[in-house]
Amino acid sequence: MDVCVTGRHVEVPEDVRDYAQDKANKLPRFYDRIHGIEVVLGHEGEQFTAEMIVRVDHKHTFVASETGPDTFALIDLIIDKLERQLTKHKEKKRNHKHDSRPDYSE
Repeated sequence: MDVCVTGRHVEVPEDVRDYAQDKANKLPRFYDRIHGIEVVLGHEGEQFTAEMIVRVDHKHTFVASETGPDTFALIDLIIDKLERQLTKHKEKKRNHKHDSRPDYSE
């Protein structure tokens, strides 16, 4: 799994880059078929923007983005959003395999 941290018109500090990579590396706990994660950080006026793009099997893509004054808090919020998205996707996929069919054994 590749984790790529880039800055949009801004240089990303090393501590923010390490923090984003550490948090992104924890996402496979929620869905193990992740192929790549891209973190894009930007700066607009007084606010920072953060976006995370997660690519999984069968060309599914999950995206979460936030805007706020603290980059570390933004990364935490994005990770929470992606955890929910990946867990929901995993549950959907699991429940689809065990499709409920009518029981005719009565």
